Amino acid sequence: MANIGVVTTATNNQVIFRNYVNGFPKESDLYIAASTVDLRVPPGSMAVLVKNLYLSCDPHSRTRMGKPDPSSPASMAHAFTIGKPISGFGVAKAIDSGHPNYKTGDLLWGRVGWEEYSVITPTPSSHFKIHHTDVPLSFYTGLLGIPGLTAYIGFYEICSPKKGETVFVSAASGAVGQLVGQFAKMAGCYVVGSASSEEKVDLLKTKFGYDDAFNYKEEKDLSAALKRCFPEGIDIYFENVGGKMLEAVLENMRTHGRIAACGMISQYNLKKPEVLHNTATIVHKRIRVQGFAAVEFFDRYSKFLDFILPHVREGKLTYVEDISQGLENGPSALIGLFHVAAGNKIGLYKL
Repeated sequence: MANIGVVTTATNNQVIFRNYVNGFPKESDLYIAASTVDLRVPPGSMAVLVKNLYLSCDPHSRTRMGKPDPSSPASMAHAFTIGKPISGFGVAKAIDSGHPNYKTGDLLWGRVGWEEYSVITPTPSSHFKIHHTDVPLSFYTGLLGIPGLTAYIGFYEICSPKKGETVFVSAASGAVGQLVGQFAKMAGCYVVGSASSEEKVDLLKTKFGYDDAFNYKEEKDLSAALKRCFPEGIDIYFENVGGKMLEAVLENMRTHGRIAACGMISQYNLKKPEVLHNTATIVHKRIRVQGFAAVEFFDRYSKFLDFILPHVREGKLTYVEDISQGLENGPSALIGLFHVAAGNKIGLYKL
């Protein structure tokens, strides 16, 4: 006999990818649609049905909006699919589970769809159970998630800072940059950041502890601005921007400098990428340049948490979030990254 009144399905609002993007993305490239989701996973499956609580708005999503190369399996797998929900990293709560490592009520962060509910098959390389709930859950899409791990790996492992060295961070007020600056000060370095407004410059100096900062939009000569801030040159550059900023940095790097490149947001919306002219500097100054993605360092995540959680709990790290409430605001929040500052999150629910 059927159970009267037992709800077995729910409406699942989703952010759908409308079409491939060439140039700057628009809100109309995404739209909200409703589907239906079963509230029980199939018997015997390893799937977990989760209710998404926070979704991370990442500039990297722009690289998945372009038309993929059909001859490249990697390109096809990386791109969003037209007519399907976009995806990214988020914080979620398990509603039903067939997976032995997850039970109903468990909290996790990792890859999910941009939707109210997602059906996932957790793996150690894509999902992490949340054990520490004495900090804001939203931090797992930022400070304790991909942005935090990116800042940690890029600065400490790739750049190997030494006390007294000089550090420059572009897009310094973003989700990654605000942490790199604070890590640099903890390591005893002199750190300068660039940002796109006077308000953000003030934030860098008064809230995130940067020794100095400048508004790159107000600088006619980026190389001269860097020379002003670093009269003896730059030891470490944390690269988030690319283009003209990277050219100016190369001119001001010191011999044996290190560059950790986690993003190049200035290039994502260009129909034709800019040409980098002074690459010979890399050879002449023996500069080490390494691009990286945090997802390749998930084996360091436990070590990262051991490092960062005490600083968070003791109030030694400052982290600023910009949270847009509701999935319906997802498209505007994501597109806004390319017009305002990186590091937004979409808050879907409050526990």
